[in-house]
Amino acid sequence: MRPAILPSRHRAALAAAALLTLALAACSPQDDGDSSAASSPSGSASGTTAGACSPGGLATRTAGKFTVGTDNPAYAPWFVDDKPSNGKGYESAVAYAVAKQLGYTGDQVVWQKVPFNSAFSPGAKNFDVDINQVSITPERRKTVDFSPGYYDVRQAVVAPKGSKIAGAHSLADLKNAKLGAQVGTTSLDVIDDLVKPTKQPAVFQRNDLAVAALKNGQVDGIVVDLPTAFYVTGAQVTDAKVIGQFSTTGTAPEQFGLVLDKGSKLTPCVSQAVTALRKDGTLAALEKKWLSDAVNAPVLK
Repeated sequence: MRPAILPSRHRAALAAAALLTLALAACSPQDDGDSSAASSPSGSASGTTAGACSPGGLATRTAGKFTVGTDNPAYAPWFVDDKPSNGKGYESAVAYAVAKQLGYTGDQVVWQKVPFNSAFSPGAKNFDVDINQVSITPERRKTVDFSPGYYDVRQAVVAPKGSKIAGAHSLADLKNAKLGAQVGTTSLDVIDDLVKPTKQPAVFQRNDLAVAALKNGQVDGIVVDLPTAFYVTGAQVTDAKVIGQFSTTGTAPEQFGLVLDKGSKLTPCVSQAVTALRKDGTLAALEKKWLSDAVNAPVLK
């Protein structure tokens, strides 16, 4: 049968209706499964709803649990008594504050041993977040996500009181020193890129090995972050002192950030939590409580 031919005015009306339908569809929100927000370099939580960041909405490794990684041993003042789970020390307290912000109770936080360099190396992670004095750098962003910074960092040099650099006041005074630092850290970067000593720096797998070398006179000094420097001189090598700190370079300060797997769906929510803790003064209060001994040290220029 031959199809009926509609009057031209009816055909025009139908065409207009079809165009209107397409326009409305184009303007409607689409769920395409895009996780770009989770892997954005800034770790922005833009567009994340409160419901999506509740415990029931978080895609954690274990349902109802929040797994936090850190190294072993875990040093003061970031952790106390080498027990991350006790909530004592700046980073332990920050981890529990982030968990609470996301709706997890203390007994829902699970701690996982993660060697420092493994935290930001390529590959699948055995944690939801890692907190272990990991500085946010462009190079590390290539393999992992970061939260916004939870601590603004200054690096410092520690030396025995009898060391040849004990009286150092400038970078030039460190040029001929044998310095040491943990491998893969910004502390080592400071030695290589800022101090540029004439002697090859000593590189250690862990900070405790660097401290042992300092005790044994194998190095003239070691470079660590400022709070750790005061802990080393106060508890580990009592005949040493903080020679000075290094000024920040560039416009942005060095910061420690929580580490997440690259493209993690948790990144927006964790970032939102850290931002809230900085905004409401929680991070400042925890820093005052646990890092108050890290008073100002002379700046080496």
